Amino acid sequence: MIIVVLVIHVMLTITLIGVVLVQKSEGGGLGIGGGGGMSGFMTGRSTANLLTRTTAFLAAGFMLTSITLAVLYGRQHMASSSILDQIQTPAAPITAPAPAEPAAPAQPPAPSVPLAK
Repeated sequence: MIIVVLVIHVMLTITLIGVVLVQKSEGGGLGIGGGGGMSGFMTGRSTANLLTRTTAFLAAGFMLTSITLAVLYGRQHMASSSILDQIQTPAAPITAPAPAEPAAPAQPPAPSVPLAK
């Protein structure tokens, strides 16, 4: 169930991003068809109304799926105990190992051939 709601949530998110980017901002932005005249399919005002309503609908769906995911995830993991209950205490106290004795330096080997004078 969580996967189905998550897929719907991701699709709503991508669509919402696209709708917001298509809207014409006051600064120009990424608005498509900014100078469309009356010969277009929709006038500027009706396009703005459609995009505003679509944005509101998608935002409401986004909020609803967000809350649904939080509730479903909380219900699924409510049966599990706290993470503090899962920590196991050691049976015997852990002691630090004793420091090792430093090794005596090795003696250099005796030469096998006489050295030249």
